[in-house]
Amino acid sequence: MREKDIERKFVAEVKRRGGICPKWVSPGFDGMPDRIALLPGGKSGFVEAKAPGEKPRPLQASRHALLRRLGFRVYVLDDPAQIGGIIDEIQST
Repeated sequence: MREKDIERKFVAEVKRRGGICPKWVSPGFDGMPDRIALLPGGKSGFVEAKAPGEKPRPLQASRHALLRRLGFRVYVLDDPAQIGGIIDEIQST
């Protein structure tokens, strides 16, 4: 399964749960996660989609660490089976 397919499934599930999941584009600040999941009740989380078994590049890992230090939730999604758990965790925060 390709990264694009996993990302598409994640976006569809966020929508199904009443949220939106825009593509996160940050010109001039590379390495930011692919998507931001915005769920009902003001819940949010950043999601980096990867093909199965792939890991974030060093710059991406650095940006994820920065966001986490700022108090944001950041997830690396490389398996469609993770989708429900990630969204559940975002909703529970």
